[in-house]
Amino acid sequence: MKIYGVAILAACFLAGQIVGNLIGLWIDIPGNMGGVAFAMFFLILFNARMRKHGYIDTETEDGILFWNAMYIPIVVAMSSIQNVKAALSGGWVAIVVGVVATGLCFLLVPLLSRIGKVSAPEDNHLS
Repeated sequence: MKIYGVAILAACFLAGQIVGNLIGLWIDIPGNMGGVAFAMFFLILFNARMRKHGYIDTETEDGILFWNAMYIPIVVAMSSIQNVKAALSGGWVAIVVGVVATGLCFLLVPLLSRIGKVSAPEDNHLS
């Protein structure tokens, strides 16, 4: 059932929030440090393990995929509530880090696109 997929996602989200809050406490920051990212990581691990053992049917997977597709809009909505004005007025560090991280991601695209690519078999022409 699709509701099982949503329940799995909710459990992963709660586990990610707990881990994010614990990391925030550990590094003495009053906030959640990557809870949504941990939730998606847990979902990926759980989904791969359940698929490997054949426990997930197509309807459950549809429930997971639906909310998986909602991930990017949720992250955009969460980032829109961040205090961008304070980050920019606090110094150029935020801008430099953002530009450097984006630049590194662009540089890694060709490398990542080659990973897992199967080379085409060579044509053997006998003349």
